Amino acid sequence: MNGKKKILVVEDEASIRSFIVINLSRAGYEVCEADSGEAALEVLDGEPGIGVALLDVMLPGIDGFELCRRIRARGSKIGIIMLTARTQEVDRVTGLMTGADDYVTKPFSPTELIARIDALYRRLGGVVAEDTSKMVSGPFELNTRNRTLDKNGVRIRLTQVEYTIMRYFLENPDKAISREDMLTAVWGNDYIGELKIVDVNIRRLRIKIEDNAADPTYIQTVWGYGYKWNS
Repeated sequence: MNGKKKILVVEDEASIRSFIVINLSRAGYEVCEADSGEAALEVLDGEPGIGVALLDVMLPGIDGFELCRRIRARGSKIGIIMLTARTQEVDRVTGLMTGADDYVTKPFSPTELIARIDALYRRLGGVVAEDTSKMVSGPFELNTRNRTLDKNGVRIRLTQVEYTIMRYFLENPDKAISREDMLTAVWGNDYIGELKIVDVNIRRLRIKIEDNAADPTYIQTVWGYGYKWNS
């Protein structure tokens, strides 16, 4: 290994893929390429150490949404950024609900894309537990050393962003947290995306941890403000 951070670029248009690869390589990343969802799954099987994947939504065969679902179904915790030429909010929400961590809308500048990737890599790095490796709230046990969550002893698969949200909640039980504070705590001060990403990730997390996501017990909405963890 050369110590570089490894990233997978999945884009079927060769000119766009080449543009992305050149700029990521200049930024110091080791880049793997795939021109389809099927090829991407083969690369992920054969290339250990990939930390982030860029998935174009409009792929032939397995599209970006389905590819994202399949990667998450394997239990993979790699960072996923969706690349889309569409501007409709529904497509952004769909990408996030399938397990993506972020999205970038085409056309984008190399500077913006690299900033998003750098920020995601920093979030994936996490923080090693200081005093304890476990945080407990009701039926939940969060292991901060292994970055895992159990509910009543059963493991719940989380993306790294979902894990970070859960940790932030458990560090601030019964406290109303604004969307802006959540965005800063989880995505960082330098995040340049939309506040909506908080709501979509909360919706996704509720589906995983609540007995009834439509009537949540643990992640409660503070209307017009944000959310609160009910301990």
